[in-house]
Amino acid sequence: MSPRDKTEDLLGIGPESALEPSIRAFRTTLTLAQRLRYAMDERLREDGLTTQQAALITVVVAAGNPSLAEAAAALGSTHQNVAQIVAALVRKDLLQVEPDPADRRRKLLSATNHSASFWKERDAGDYAAVADWFADLTPAELETFCNLSDRVIARLAND
Repeated sequence: MSPRDKTEDLLGIGPESALEPSIRAFRTTLTLAQRLRYAMDERLREDGLTTQQAALITVVVAAGNPSLAEAAAALGSTHQNVAQIVAALVRKDLLQVEPDPADRRRKLLSATNHSASFWKERDAGDYAAVADWFADLTPAELETFCNLSDRVIARLAND
């Protein structure tokens, strides 16, 4: 039995699943998320990074100069967890932390120049790997996948 079949059997997911559809969807999504995170962790490991660290850098770059609390909220994580990730990324010279000029107690995050050049070197290969992971889906299926996932994410955000 392949690891995939074993996981499907243990969790009751896959084409032959007898689970109620929402439970099957939850377990399938959880399994997919775990496998995608593991696959990206494997890609990043040689550079001493994790998927969580890369996600935080993505949030910081997209948001400009978010506070620690804003970054934690964007990642759906705790302030303490994100503070630990920030500390690791500061040591690696990928993020910097500065006091907010308007409120010195508040800390603002920004990506370093080293971070920008690091990701410029990596992005093409990482994007190609991600494209390969989803290569069995057509562009229309990917669009549907994203639209359906976005609806669930929005629902969770409203709870």
